[in-house]
Amino acid sequence: MTTNALALDVRHVRKVFEKERGRHWPWHRKKDVQQVVALDDVSLRVAPREIYGILGPNGSGKSTLIRCISTLLLPDAGTIRVFGHDVVREERIVKELINRVSVEASFFKKLSPMENLMFGARLYGLDPKVARHEIVEVLTRLGLEKAAIFRPMEKMSRGMQQKVAVARALLTRPRLLLLDEPTTGLDPRSKREVQAFVRTLRDRYDTTVVLTTHDMDEAERLCDRIAIIDRGRIVAEGTLAELKAIARRNGHEPTLEDVFMALTGRALSDEQENLGVGGVA
Repeated sequence: MTTNALALDVRHVRKVFEKERGRHWPWHRKKDVQQVVALDDVSLRVAPREIYGILGPNGSGKSTLIRCISTLLLPDAGTIRVFGHDVVREERIVKELINRVSVEASFFKKLSPMENLMFGARLYGLDPKVARHEIVEVLTRLGLEKAAIFRPMEKMSRGMQQKVAVARALLTRPRLLLLDEPTTGLDPRSKREVQAFVRTLRDRYDTTVVLTTHDMDEAERLCDRIAIIDRGRIVAEGTLAELKAIARRNGHEPTLEDVFMALTGRALSDEQENLGVGGVA
């Protein structure tokens, strides 16, 4: 597949952050600065209409990669192309092709989901009548009762607010939808509803989806292919069957947790619990 035929083409991307260590007094001329490598020579390719998962613990670099793809961060090295367009040199075009949902989605909490989404629709120049109809359709499909669509968002649960964030991203019919831990904080039923809608979005509108998660079950349910990222590096990539073959022994059917342990020597759940303050998202 040629570069221009790819939905997403990430090549040798590196991103380093600097943070100060310890306490610095005014008379110190030189700051004690630590370099944190968030992404270390990351490469991946995603085909149109693919649901591509990036699986790894908190602090592994998943969110940093999504921010680089969505033009919120500039890579220090390497290239990223979205449908053939460079995210650095063609930022405006890329922004028209993508939308992003993150775990920290923000809203005007005093306003209702309808008011928040209509505000977003106006920013994107969407027809108000069409947008209003689609907002109701999308939110009800995601499990919101019609009455809740017109109540202030401050009265909604964290899970329901995340559903509104997904709906907001879908209004623009993005060609590439970036979902950064989209179901974090959702109850099991709400997770299933969001996951089902992601599949519907791909099947109905040919949307390409890149999904970051540390939820093994979610990756297995949704993704055509999965990349496992650890400490800023892609350590494995493939279909679910290909990844499980890495850890299959003596007829035992491995889980993705087994795959992660085989590749890194530690459990994904342990890695999340042990992650300290200052890790890279």
